Amino acid sequence: MAVERKVALITGSGRNIGRAVALGLAEDGFDIVVNGSSDREACENVAGEVRALGRCALVTMGDVGEAGECARIVEEATGHFGSIDVMVNNAAIRPAIPFLETDEETWRRVMAVDMDAARWFTRACLPGMLERGWGRIINFTGMNAIQGYHGHAAVSVAKHAVWGLTKALAKEFGGQGITVNAISPGPIAKDGQDPAGAPQDPVVVRIPTGRRGTPVEVAVLARMLASEGGGFINGQMLQVNGGVAT
Repeated sequence: MAVERKVALITGSGRNIGRAVALGLAEDGFDIVVNGSSDREACENVAGEVRALGRCALVTMGDVGEAGECARIVEEATGHFGSIDVMVNNAAIRPAIPFLETDEETWRRVMAVDMDAARWFTRACLPGMLERGWGRIINFTGMNAIQGYHGHAAVSVAKHAVWGLTKALAKEFGGQGITVNAISPGPIAKDGQDPAGAPQDPVVVRIPTGRRGTPVEVAVLARMLASEGGGFINGQMLQVNGGVAT
């Protein structure tokens, strides 16, 4: 799966799934752009872990819910490394608010972070990918995009839109060396959390595998999609959920 001197930008990579993806891609030979919105210390720690694996790392903090910030992050990354070959749109917010209590500001904020950011980052990275004739765009959806959830209408709408964007771009750019896919994680343990959960954990009891997944198990799929060997996987939403949704 190794690649030769390519660069991956992962949003929301200071912890959990984003961190696991960053470290996994570093193991596969990618230099890494680490991004977070507020916790710079966590992002710097991930960058240190990347460097310990023998790869280069750059930390670019910024609010992915703002178009200008997304453009700036990409500009900083390309100015430092020269290219972005893999764009992983992982950052998201998931407020649990009943539909009738969701105000306009909250709705628009969820749309910006969970959906528009993927569009803004992809639009900023595509010209360079097209010029080089190679690129990987990996979006994150989630079970919200498949099933919908009580109290998460905005998130469900945003993640479903990301799935639509993924399919459309896969068809538009697949013939130019660029693949676009989505990963849909199910219940995933956070860093330091026991995947087995407490006895009779209501989340765990409905998962056929009997536990939550781990960030590393999600990262394994991202590594495959980013690899040369993943070049014929395009326009897919791949689920990592232990069988809780099929």
